[in-house]
Amino acid sequence: MTQDQQDWIESYELVQGVQAAGPAHAQQVGVLKIGRPNARRVLVLLGGREGGAGVFKHTARSLAGASDDLQVWAVDRREQNLADLSAFADAPEQATEYYLGGHYQVQEPTESLYAAQWGLEVLVEDLRRVVMAASDGGRREVVLGGVSVGASIALLYAAWDFDGTPGYRDLAGLAVVDGGVHNAYSGAGMEFDLPIEAAKGWLAAIEGGAVFEDFTSTTIGLGDRPESAAVFFQLAAQHALADPDGPAVLADRLPEAVRTDRKLTNAGLLGWLVDATHAHPSYSVNAGRLADSGAWIDGGPVQLATVADAFAGPRPGAWVWYTLNRVMLDLVAAIDFAENDLTEMLGLRLQHGKDIDVPLYTFQSGLTNGTTGQAAATVTAGSRIPQLSLHSDPALTHQDIVYARWEDNRFLQTLSHFLGDLPRRAN
Repeated sequence: MTQDQQDWIESYELVQGVQAAGPAHAQQVGVLKIGRPNARRVLVLLGGREGGAGVFKHTARSLAGASDDLQVWAVDRREQNLADLSAFADAPEQATEYYLGGHYQVQEPTESLYAAQWGLEVLVEDLRRVVMAASDGGRREVVLGGVSVGASIALLYAAWDFDGTPGYRDLAGLAVVDGGVHNAYSGAGMEFDLPIEAAKGWLAAIEGGAVFEDFTSTTIGLGDRPESAAVFFQLAAQHALADPDGPAVLADRLPEAVRTDRKLTNAGLLGWLVDATHAHPSYSVNAGRLADSGAWIDGGPVQLATVADAFAGPRPGAWVWYTLNRVMLDLVAAIDFAENDLTEMLGLRLQHGKDIDVPLYTFQSGLTNGTTGQAAATVTAGSRIPQLSLHSDPALTHQDIVYARWEDNRFLQTLSHFLGDLPRRAN
């Protein structure tokens, strides 16, 4: 590492977003800033479907630590304002009673109908304010990137029309990781075909109260509320950090679908939840194994403590509680990366995909089986992108990308190289 950290900062700040429907406190986005504040280049990163700013703690520290001239900003989207994260600042025992005892403030759809209007337009307008703040009046160059759904959003930002200004003109480069547009997700078994009548039905359901989705919670088996998975993962991480070798406090409180009869420590329980040998591919890491005693033994490219540090926080934490159905609708509608009847109906201003002229970095793990790269090549061929820098490591999981150690992480190594070699963008 070459970074002299004498003037290094690690702060969490709020940036005013676009004025949209909803209460005043929800009109902001959070930004985790890591690195030297006088750096010439800022990498702005967005997480996936349920990924908060804390997902990128390790990524940001690693990349900023490898460069004398880079700061990393990780974004908490505005929906994170709706989560009651207050008790995660308390001791793990108090937090457990607060959340599993049903004392936290639940965000009911009937009280949050304004969030039905928080679609892709609001998201990219919020994001543009972050990008403009990072640019500091043009004194710094901004590279925009994301993982999974965040990768899709980065590309759509570049193609977006901001009242006559193409999004890509704000940027010096793009970093697309394990996601994107076109067929980027098909290698992971996710293909999208959205007829316009189906889109109208989805939109009507959202406006009728289906504001949030519960995909993550129900897919993993951690509950049937949007925030169920986040609550359990955050609590498990807190206990793993506070008392890793103590008996697993949450073992008997897990839903039946994910419970195990094995005796576990607190670290063992968190490891069990994210272990790549049996956990859902989108949420798993290669971090080691359970000992016969139920303790966790570190091994593989990820250290469990890195995951726990990201998961445990109040803000910035790794988990977004309330994924917006309107954003997911818009992302599926925009998958072809072009204007059509569907994008016109939804008000998605994707006018500039063919004009993007900044270098594109792309990385794919074993999750998408090569389709992330194929999709990036399609974007490049249909635009004025001068350089596609494509890298892969099929041995890494979708989550290993952001948590694996530098020496075992081809993503960190290649992205650092891409950022260091990126030519200055002419004004």
